[in-house]
Amino acid sequence: MYWKSSNKSVLYYLVLAVFSLFGMYLVEHFLSEKIQPNYSEKTEAAKLTAKAFETIRYYKESKNKKIDPVFDPSSSGLIGEFFTSVTSNLGLLRAKQTSINPNFGALVLEYLIQAGVDKGDTVAVSLSGSFPALNIAVYSAAKTLGLKLVVISSLTSSQWGANDPEFLWPDMEKELFTRGIFSYTSLAYSWGGIEDQAFGIPKEGSKILQNSASKNSLPMLHSKNYSESLEERMNLYSSVIPLSEYKAYINVGGGTVSVGTKKNAGEFSPGLNLKHPVTHDGRDSVMRRFANLGIPIIHLVRVEELAAQNGFTIQPKKLPEIGEGKIFKRSEYDLRLAAAVLVGILALLYVFFKRDHFIEEDRDESL
Repeated sequence: MYWKSSNKSVLYYLVLAVFSLFGMYLVEHFLSEKIQPNYSEKTEAAKLTAKAFETIRYYKESKNKKIDPVFDPSSSGLIGEFFTSVTSNLGLLRAKQTSINPNFGALVLEYLIQAGVDKGDTVAVSLSGSFPALNIAVYSAAKTLGLKLVVISSLTSSQWGANDPEFLWPDMEKELFTRGIFSYTSLAYSWGGIEDQAFGIPKEGSKILQNSASKNSLPMLHSKNYSESLEERMNLYSSVIPLSEYKAYINVGGGTVSVGTKKNAGEFSPGLNLKHPVTHDGRDSVMRRFANLGIPIIHLVRVEELAAQNGFTIQPKKLPEIGEGKIFKRSEYDLRLAAAVLVGILALLYVFFKRDHFIEEDRDESL
């Protein structure tokens, strides 16, 4: 084994180390913001979502409906109550507050574009009264892209959703349609809740739901159990166009028939699902039916997780600004700066090693 001690001074290594660390600091600190694709369309979708939020807030204020600043700090009018007679199940206030972000309209648009949806395409949708803000985000993205929607919505809501007996999701949808914000309305409504039959809702609540359906002239699903509801939903979707011709399926919330039972919980990830995971757990569902046809699934659940992934504010204290998040701009390394630092390091190495080479030659000649 041949070993030769280094004749380089400590100063040599110190200079190289200091320059390298300084260069790394520059590269990490001076990041460049890169505008993401479809920036203008995303901005348009977010602005439309904010406009719809404002329409709902104005309506509630015009009806002298109180907006609690503690539970609804952004004064959106889209946060409901802890419990009412039409509340179907538990819900997280943090998730509902996080959903009050107009940039979710841009996120849905991003998912649709990634799914390959084009102007004029038809998308199947299942909406939930539990997340009216996300319902609005879906409509905003669809309008921006010029899509056709076939929508089935639920009447009931979990805690803090559209569970005001006098202002359910159908009332919000009608108000937005009447004001000309959206041209979309639901093809039909289900009761929602357990087994999609609103089991556990008291008689008073059931009467309110029935009155809402009658008042808004809403067609209701006639199914009496989970299986019937699943088949009725699929038949409604196929009555518009063949199921295989839908370009995407969007689900908002945890509607049982759309998503499946608790055993289905991990079947689809929050956000865009382009591949259907192979699983036989849980019950059949609308999402599974569409996925089996190779149709992309957009699954809007676990809102805080979606927000964190995309750089949105969790539980914002005021309405977030348009353009927040990674889908609009991303901080990326400045490749020119990184290249300059690399060239500098290589130049130092060359200078030092060249100097050592000359010293070695001089030493050999002196011998």
